[in-house]
Amino acid sequence: MFNFNFDRRIIYIVLAVMMIMTLASMSQSDLLGILLTLPGVIIAITFHEFAHAFVAYKLGDDTPKMQGRLNLNPLSHIDPIGIILLIFAHIGWGKPVQINTRNFDRKYSQSGGEALVSLAGPMMNFILAIVFTIIYYVILKFGNGLFSVQVSLVILALIQYTIIVNIGLGVFNLIPLPPLDGSKIFRNFMPYNVKAWLDKYESVFYMVFLLLWFTNLAGIIISPIIELIANGLINGIGLLFGM
Repeated sequence: MFNFNFDRRIIYIVLAVMMIMTLASMSQSDLLGILLTLPGVIIAITFHEFAHAFVAYKLGDDTPKMQGRLNLNPLSHIDPIGIILLIFAHIGWGKPVQINTRNFDRKYSQSGGEALVSLAGPMMNFILAIVFTIIYYVILKFGNGLFSVQVSLVILALIQYTIIVNIGLGVFNLIPLPPLDGSKIFRNFMPYNVKAWLDKYESVFYMVFLLLWFTNLAGIIISPIIELIANGLINGIGLLFGM
């Protein structure tokens, strides 16, 4: 995930304004959508950050372990601001996993190891999307009689939201702009002079990211990709279940 170095008071003010404006314009169905989205958001962020920590630890860096990040306790990974923004603005973050690339085993380059750690988060979200899609079809095909119709509908809706949230979080974090995971992944494959140029203008790329975020251009850009992946996943796994 990523981390902002701005004054947190400013973020709290912006967040409060966004929440008030959003809640004021919400219908009952919108509020229900938030309740159904919340479990998926918690799962997506928790597993995303755990994946970063786990891969860093396996590469030889014990920093995540010392900071208590090698677990699936949501309280260890969720940032209150990030989770609220993810629910209301559909773009958010968890507590960044801190790593020290100098601790990586010698067989891994520091940049290559950092790329693997960064890739682990989005890949975990895609894996979760696949797992929950399988669970969705298992319930559809074999769950008759286990739950009432109303309970089944709620469970299936929760799973659908979880699938979409994980795909969205995975795709969003692959955008090659700092401070997203994608910038650290793709940076590893670039020539030295390109890396130096990116480092020189990193603040500019941060501003580009913020512009995409606050204008919702990021959401507009990645929404078709999310829809394409979700439809492909649901249709593909559905075929395997004969549905």
